Amino acid sequence: MNENKTAAPDLSLAIKTLIRYKREKAELESRIASEGDIWRAVYTGGESSSWIFNSIVNKHADVIDSIPSCVCLPREKRDEKYAETLSKIIPVITQRCGFEQTYSDNCWEKLKHGTAAYGVFWNNALEDGLGDIDIRALALEDIFWEIGVGDIQDSQNLFIVSHSDIDALEAAFGVDYSQLREQDSSLASSLGMSTADGKCLVVDWYYKKYLPDGISQLHLCKFIGECVLYSSESDPSCPCGWYEHGQYPIVFDRMYPTGQAHGFGVIATSAEAQRYINRIDANILEYTDWASRVRFWAKRSLGVNEKEFLDLDRSIVEVEGDIDDEKLRQIEISPMNDSVMDAKLLKIEELKTVTGSLDVSQGGISGGITAASAISILREAGAKASRDGIEETYRAYIRIIALVVELIRQFYDETRVFRIVGEDGAREYLGFCGKSIRAGEDGYRPHFDIEISAVKKAPSESEKKNKFAKELYDSGAFRPENAAQTLLMLEMMDFEGVGMLKASIRSLYGDGKEEDND
Repeated sequence: MNENKTAAPDLSLAIKTLIRYKREKAELESRIASEGDIWRAVYTGGESSSWIFNSIVNKHADVIDSIPSCVCLPREKRDEKYAETLSKIIPVITQRCGFEQTYSDNCWEKLKHGTAAYGVFWNNALEDGLGDIDIRALALEDIFWEIGVGDIQDSQNLFIVSHSDIDALEAAFGVDYSQLREQDSSLASSLGMSTADGKCLVVDWYYKKYLPDGISQLHLCKFIGECVLYSSESDPSCPCGWYEHGQYPIVFDRMYPTGQAHGFGVIATSAEAQRYINRIDANILEYTDWASRVRFWAKRSLGVNEKEFLDLDRSIVEVEGDIDDEKLRQIEISPMNDSVMDAKLLKIEELKTVTGSLDVSQGGISGGITAASAISILREAGAKASRDGIEETYRAYIRIIALVVELIRQFYDETRVFRIVGEDGAREYLGFCGKSIRAGEDGYRPHFDIEISAVKKAPSESEKKNKFAKELYDSGAFRPENAAQTLLMLEMMDFEGVGMLKASIRSLYGDGKEEDND
């Protein structure tokens, strides 16, 4: 075991706190497990959940059409060049992290369970040991925080439990796992977790240490059982804490708020209605099965050869005596009451309304509406709930990018070169070093605001934008002699890119006012 590592303060108290957080989180974990069963029923042949599935799939398609991208804006003029460079290199960093896949995976979790968890870490193993930023999707079941806080940053502690390879840990930290096996098993039992062969539970304990001046430092203690593998508080190279930005490296993206750090999702709002629909479906199928079978009432003294009667290939069935309706009569099933189907349709409409999955929001139009403008308005109105959820995701993305900027500031000690491909396909190679945005001798440190836009948009949105541009062109808005009127018109309009369009017109034609030659 590595004797150079010293324990962080109150490790035994930290383990007790972790177990308490696990206990307080039991209701949330029970809900997640139940929702997981409902979702798995889609592909395991269990109880049907097709309406929930349809709702989640369509909402997921909406968020994929709106994958976010960012622009860094300077707060002061002297920060402009740094903001411009960051705006170009951050998309490259997120692409290296596979953020698009992470975003997709987490959106499934957000829709199903109400909370998507993003981890924004510094990973020393990336870039051939040089290290780089690592944005990962985390399972909510592996994160433990103070239940009851509205923001995870307000939790006194944060624990992330991972299942790690024993061989890799022994090589990285110089420990002998055989001496820790009993401690690991004890903690795993207390947490109700199990590990596969060759794996063990490793706990990353993040905590904030408050200094006399009121500033907090974020520290990391990594441990197995009661053995500390690493402690930033005991590391001389971390005088300002593990992450100098002082924030937990976790961002929650919530679907519907609960007043706590986590939220709830589509399944929680619709599970009861879906169960009722499933019960009606089961009854209808059972009734249909009975009604589709030809069955008969028959007296015991019927005198019919039952074997021959049931053989549909026989043309003649022998009988003894006379056969009439008193001896042999077909069993008739009364038609199903219309109220059964009406109840099912009402529950389906309820589920659609609760989940925001009305037909119009999924492209369906009824009622004889054919006008393109009316259809567009209805679809815009039907997509309000999806847009609201996407805006929450964008707010979470701003927090993610803010952490990325701070990790660049802290860890990019050497100049790194990024290949930037412009819209015209031209390549540009930019070098950037985190030292350039650290505090200078005068104590000033550049700060940036994050502005979000969508990388991808629905094809209909692109078509609408292209059509609008063509209408402006056909109306003569881009003619030099109409520049003044066009600028006046644009001042009253609000659409994405209007500022850039006004700047382009002024650049080409000025304000469109003829100069006085007198």
